[in-house]
Amino acid sequence: MSPQTLSVTGMSCTGCEDSVEQALESLAGVVSVSADHGAGTVTVETDGDVDEEAIASAVADAGYELA
Repeated sequence: MSPQTLSVTGMSCTGCEDSVEQALESLAGVVSVSADHGAGTVTVETDGDVDEEAIASAVADAGYELA
């Protein structure tokens, strides 16, 4: 599946990026993750078995939310 870039609110530093990346990497089916606090985005590539609701939930568990 091609990567999708999502807007994330609340990230303000590289530690925030790490938290979001770790939360998403823990989901089964996630192939790669790259967060960018400056742009306020996270790019997620999955094997097709991860829906946006699961991604949003993982981001929320890390203390952030999808915009």
